[in-house]
Amino acid sequence: MQNTSMLMWGLVFGSIGFGFFSYGRKQKAVVPLITGITLMVLPYFVANLYLLLGLGVVLLVIPYFIRL
Repeated sequence: MQNTSMLMWGLVFGSIGFGFFSYGRKQKAVVPLITGITLMVLPYFVANLYLLLGLGVVLLVIPYFIRL
């Protein structure tokens, strides 16, 4: 069950990361660009489901609070 959850959450975070990456590239905004790249790469390096969820949620709210 954990493999399926990891796959699905990785897909969700990767898709949102791609959206952040595209937005950051078009708007020349550094924070969404870096956050998007990190969200796309995160599922490859994190093997624990709860750690993936925690880091993913933290990365999702970073562009909301940090505006450069």
